[in-house]
Amino acid sequence: MEVENIVKLHGTKNSAFSFRVELALKIKGIPYEYVDEDLRNKSETLLKYNPVHKKVPILVHNGKPIVESLVILEYIDEVWKENGPQLLPQDPCTRAKVRFWANFLHQQLFAPMLPVITTEGEAQAKAIKEEIDALKVVEEGMLEFFPTTPITSEDQLGLLDIVICSVLGYSKAIEEVIGVKLVDPERNPLVFSWVEALIELPAVKEIRPSHEKSVAFIHFIRDNLKAPKA
Repeated sequence: MEVENIVKLHGTKNSAFSFRVELALKIKGIPYEYVDEDLRNKSETLLKYNPVHKKVPILVHNGKPIVESLVILEYIDEVWKENGPQLLPQDPCTRAKVRFWANFLHQQLFAPMLPVITTEGEAQAKAIKEEIDALKVVEEGMLEFFPTTPITSEDQLGLLDIVICSVLGYSKAIEEVIGVKLVDPERNPLVFSWVEALIELPAVKEIRPSHEKSVAFIHFIRDNLKAPKA
């Protein structure tokens, strides 16, 4: 008897982390139910499934919760090996490199983005410089992972595509709010063209908030979490 697969994703539409997981489910062709959580009024279900961090995303597979977006991506790839593209390469060395760069993108590009949005003056200038420096490292260090052919289909995507899309797919909205170019086509031609191709894919457009909604959300973050001017 075939085991039933019941998949639920608890997330929020403005969460880059939830976006990662939903995109992976989409490109793998895995049916799922999306549960939109209100993080200002966390549900009992969210607190039960993620009592440690009390955050989204949470993937619930046959009643068992998996948390942390990068962990969930690997879980999806392992459990649904026969579905869609493989998110991680088979070769152990290449797989280790992909994990390294996924963590670099997460820690060195995404995590420092908050002070870019919420600070002003010297503090913001410092945060922007750190972001631009990290983008230079990505541009130069990830040469072996940049697409060698144009990205035209979700079947071409892997874990790094998903992560970089979640990290930099909202960069234009951030740039509009802060008035500074972060991902520059002259300074970062490979990164820029990679992200541009990803955000045009139908699966990405389907689940990604519109530019207008993203700008409004960035303004909300800036207005509510603004740090004192340095």
